[in-house]
Amino acid sequence: MSDLQATDQPSAEDRRQKGRLFFASFLMLFTELALIRWITANNVYVTEATNFVLLASFLGIGIGFLNARSGRDYLRWTPLALLALVGFVLAFPVVLQVGPTPFRGIGHIAALPKPLSFIGVFVLTVAVMAGYGQAVARVFVGFRPLSAYRLDILGSIAGIAVFSALAFLQQPPFIWGLVAGGGLAGLLLPKIRWWQAVAVVLAVALLGIESYGSGEHWSPYNKLVLHKQRGSAVRVTANNIPFQTIHSIAFLRAHDKFYFFPYRHVPPQDLGNVLIIGAGTGNDVAVALAHGARHIDAVEIDPALPATGRRLHPEHPYQDPRVTVHIADGRQFLQNTTQHYSLIMFALPDSLTALAGQSGLRLESYLLTENSLAEARQRLAPGGTFVMYNWYAPFVLNRYASELIDVYHQTPCLELSNPGLARTVGVLTVAPGRSVPNCTKLWQGSRVSPATDDWPFPYLPTPSIPLSYLLMIVAILLASLLLVRIGGGSFTRMSSYIDLAFMGAAFMLLETKNIVGFALLFGTTWFVNALVFAAVLGAVYLAVETARWVKRLPPPLVLYGALIASLVVTWVVPQASLLNLPVIPRFLAAAALGFAPVFLANLIFAQRFKEVASSGTAFAANLLGAMVGGTLEYLSLITGYRASLIAVAVLYGLAFVTGRGRRPAETAPVPGPKEPLGVST
Repeated sequence: MSDLQATDQPSAEDRRQKGRLFFASFLMLFTELALIRWITANNVYVTEATNFVLLASFLGIGIGFLNARSGRDYLRWTPLALLALVGFVLAFPVVLQVGPTPFRGIGHIAALPKPLSFIGVFVLTVAVMAGYGQAVARVFVGFRPLSAYRLDILGSIAGIAVFSALAFLQQPPFIWGLVAGGGLAGLLLPKIRWWQAVAVVLAVALLGIESYGSGEHWSPYNKLVLHKQRGSAVRVTANNIPFQTIHSIAFLRAHDKFYFFPYRHVPPQDLGNVLIIGAGTGNDVAVALAHGARHIDAVEIDPALPATGRRLHPEHPYQDPRVTVHIADGRQFLQNTTQHYSLIMFALPDSLTALAGQSGLRLESYLLTENSLAEARQRLAPGGTFVMYNWYAPFVLNRYASELIDVYHQTPCLELSNPGLARTVGVLTVAPGRSVPNCTKLWQGSRVSPATDDWPFPYLPTPSIPLSYLLMIVAILLASLLLVRIGGGSFTRMSSYIDLAFMGAAFMLLETKNIVGFALLFGTTWFVNALVFAAVLGAVYLAVETARWVKRLPPPLVLYGALIASLVVTWVVPQASLLNLPVIPRFLAAAALGFAPVFLANLIFAQRFKEVASSGTAFAANLLGAMVGGTLEYLSLITGYRASLIAVAVLYGLAFVTGRGRRPAETAPVPGPKEPLGVST
């Protein structure tokens, strides 16, 4: 019976169950986002593994759905799993430090070996999310599949909205824990046991001690910790990684001379309008002011860093009326500004922060491509100078020098602050159409292939998947097979839904393509990322509503054909070609290109999911397929992101082939709780 055939009015029990499904779905996605953010901020190993926590979450949720109707009660033990995960991450953090032992734990204790750290995080994350997943699944299977999926999507959108709001308000993990832990206690009511309540309280209390007892500040991007040093110096760590140090001009002049190298080539009278991207806590701004800059646009993506500089920098650069602070993505600022500058500086733009759990991009990845350097050239005033500096590994220095040669058609001037070390402070300077004044040495290294908007991985020596990633992927897949078999039962239950697994893998890649595409077009900010998540789920919801209300959808062959056609159009019109459009037309064009395939893909999914015999098992197959799609995302390290559209098309082709011949008549409902008839609205 379809949803439109339901005639009974919703009962109070139906409404309660609908509310419970919405709330459980909200809580599940909120907790997933919180774990991705929190674990990554406390474990440097996980920072390097991009979507590691996401894959563990998908696996756990999938196991939860496989046990929607089983006697195994994972939800019951979730408070203990949550306490164990919080305790493990806080007891065994991974901190990066300078020295012969790069990774340490608490105090001066060595960090856990990487395999043990990964195993602990992975298994405990799976255990936690299996409980939240089962809480959703138990209610999910009591509704008709599309009605359940609809409520799940609405709850997920709410989870994104709430977590994004907390990020905007710069709230710490204690608040996240109150939502996740308090919600978990609510799911266990009215039969919550005393030991479950104690476990939740202890987990939230540990997060409270971390949030308010260690001097941490949680910006929308980083866990920041300030360390006061002798004099006026303040060292800033971000996500357990040494990040910045606030110093006076006198200290910088004596010890960090590279800050002053750019001004050897630009006389004070030429320092009119200056653009500093990566302004941070203000050292670069203070030096520019000391050299007579008449106006500075200081661009920084993390609002907490300029705020810290405003409070603590001894030179007070952000209080100077000549300085305008822009909290924005650097690449996006370059694309949108109409100003021209006598000096543009990329000043230590190394965020060490991933864009999202679904992507290998870092916040600055699109800033450091060859295409971005070309944007910067267009913003130089006649006679202007471009400078970029950072602590560079040799191949990274050579890559940026090669990009500058490609863009400016001249060899950059190179100055080194500490030659001979593994990572060298290098200052690269170019002056379009003329030689760099007072340059004593030109770059003489080996050419390296550039990072581009399609392959935005400047820190990867060559297009390849590093061996450590390959080993991690194999380990995750093997562990997943084992855990699904132990925690979810026989794989044969999912054999009828192999096409849904292919759809899940394809959709994961499609979602990732949209995330990185919109990051290029509108900035790698948390706000853009949240909007893309919400927009993707909005397109999914629209597809579900279409499938619920339209009585006769086109046959699968037509829908699959339309989907492949939309992917071809997206391939033919790459998103980078939209960069020259004004913001509103750019958004409309990007939305049409990005979300048309999302809508069509989910229309296909909804048509198939509408008549499944076991919605819990079918949804689990889709989630586990999405997990495999998350591992396939690493192929972009070789091919670039545009080629992921080919993988998406192939996976949907496999879904079509494996799903052919399935008819609603073949899918009689399995025994179980009667589905409420009053779920249509």
